Amino acid sequence: MRQLRESLCLAVLGPMRAWRHGDEITLGPPKQRAVLGLLASRVNDVVGFEEIIDAVWGSEVPPTAANGVHTYVAGLRRVLEPGRSRRELGDVLVSTGGGYALFMDPDDLDTTLFAARHRQARRLREAGEGAEAAEVYQAALRLWRGEAYFGVPGPFAAVERTRLQELRLTVVEELAELLLDLHRPADAVTVLSEAVAKEPLREKLRGLLMLALYRSGRQADALSLYRETRQLLREELGIEPVLELRDLHNQILAGHPDLDDPAPPEPPAEVPAAPEPRLGDLRRPAQLPCRTRGFAGRHAELTRLRDVVERDRQHRGATTVAVLEGGPGTGKTALALELAHEIAAGFPDGQLFLDLRGSAPGGAPPLSPLDALTFALDSLGIDRRRIPDELPAASALYRSVLHERRMLVVLDDAADPEQVRPLIPGGPACVLVTSRRRQRGLGARDGAYRLTLGPVSTAEATDLLANLAGAGRLTGRPDEVAELAELCGRLPLALRIAAVTLAAEPTLTPGELVRRYRLPHTRLDHLAVRGDSSTDVRAALAVSYQGLPPEAARMFRMLGCCPSTAVTTPMAAALAGLTRAEAHHQLQILVDHHLLEEVTGCLHRFPALVRVYATECSETETRASRMAALGRMLGLQRREEALRQYEESAA
Repeated sequence: MRQLRESLCLAVLGPMRAWRHGDEITLGPPKQRAVLGLLASRVNDVVGFEEIIDAVWGSEVPPTAANGVHTYVAGLRRVLEPGRSRRELGDVLVSTGGGYALFMDPDDLDTTLFAARHRQARRLREAGEGAEAAEVYQAALRLWRGEAYFGVPGPFAAVERTRLQELRLTVVEELAELLLDLHRPADAVTVLSEAVAKEPLREKLRGLLMLALYRSGRQADALSLYRETRQLLREELGIEPVLELRDLHNQILAGHPDLDDPAPPEPPAEVPAAPEPRLGDLRRPAQLPCRTRGFAGRHAELTRLRDVVERDRQHRGATTVAVLEGGPGTGKTALALELAHEIAAGFPDGQLFLDLRGSAPGGAPPLSPLDALTFALDSLGIDRRRIPDELPAASALYRSVLHERRMLVVLDDAADPEQVRPLIPGGPACVLVTSRRRQRGLGARDGAYRLTLGPVSTAEATDLLANLAGAGRLTGRPDEVAELAELCGRLPLALRIAAVTLAAEPTLTPGELVRRYRLPHTRLDHLAVRGDSSTDVRAALAVSYQGLPPEAARMFRMLGCCPSTAVTTPMAAALAGLTRAEAHHQLQILVDHHLLEEVTGCLHRFPALVRVYATECSETETRASRMAALGRMLGLQRREEALRQYEESAA
């Protein structure tokens, strides 16, 4: 028992994650994670059944809440103890005393470790071990990966988020005070800048940052920060800064000697400190790739994006964040670059372009946020010696050097919000993000404008084909061109491949190309440019499929067994042999990866070429598995038909 409990690790200081025997496990739907989060907060103790209901649903308890708790506990048991049979009591998640208890080593919770490091840092500070205390404070902050209990619903998670965030800010303030005592004001600026960006109304943080800037020789920046603080408090709360902040401002204005560092250290003679970068010293990168040749369509989307950028420009200092989401081959990067080139003149301080490799082929990991920041800071001309090797510090430096700069940043192929957030500067910048996944978090927390790209219209598809293949090749063949567009799923990548094929074969007619594409089992073979994996529809779809969690990948294959393009949640549950709740969760993952379209809450539909690829993937299942899936679906259809006939006869 002891060995099993020690094998479970849980992290809640960010999106909730768990590992069993070192392997990460899927924790299931949000409310299931809410149950686990509550049990983890009272590890090795019994949490009553009613407490769980109150923590997950609060005052709005549905009639199905009790069944829901049983379902979520059963789901957690399956992933926490996969080898346990239903009749065994289990060792990790135990039903006892009218409730449930989660048994694990408390030291394997990141919240426990965070609190322990905080206590250790305070003891070291009180003992006069300042340098060691600073290292432990920073180690505590490195445990955070974003907002605590991110995406977990319910009153308990909301209260815990607030409580833990308050503790985090306390640690930041204590660390900043310690760094100032250690005569390290520049390090304090780095720590405080990011915290102020996230908690702009916390006056103590702003006061510490003003003092750190002043002691770093940046009196003008300290005064500018006070003016920004005063304006923000007036606009948001209708109040003036507290007396301590006003006094600090007056002392900075007067250059009061009490604010000076009492014993500033001498810089090492052998490695002179690099100077703080000034606005005029920074490079103005111009990294935008060229526009996509033959770009056509997307007029409505371009108009909406231009309006968003222009709207934010009317509000001085506002940062524009726009996210272009969509499945593989929908032309996200092409649209982002088209817009970026149009608006580049409005961002004269430079244009950065970073490929975040969120869907790199071959299972290659995405670019880490720290590596992305290092590339960006180096592109801006920051001395390599000044680029921190820790993410919070590097992000704070990035925001500091881009403060008040009109910078255009294009972040291509993002994996998740945690990869993007450190790269969003403050001030009058514009950030364009492309991603194959839904980025709800950037919309909810960062105010990003989200635009989902799907197939283009038939008219836009015709324009794209004409731009690349030549309008004369399509003249007088509207029906053939329309069918060609549909066989390409009206997907920009597939349409470009078709156009290149027509251009390369002068005698080939659109009708002949249509006949090549009509056979589903060979269509993807033709929608590729030999020797170029980036121009291959199957390869593009494969990258998204390979990025799915195992359960969602299996659902994708099972859906490929179904002859219908549209599928309901009950059909998906029957095909995969899951409960409807489990099937709904897996369908949502496919929707989030843009491999499935949600028509209604219960009805989903495959994009045309994704349907072809799903059928190919289904063939990797054994014949027995495919036949069993179809048998379950047919049984469901018979039961539904019998029920319909019974209801009609009863009526």
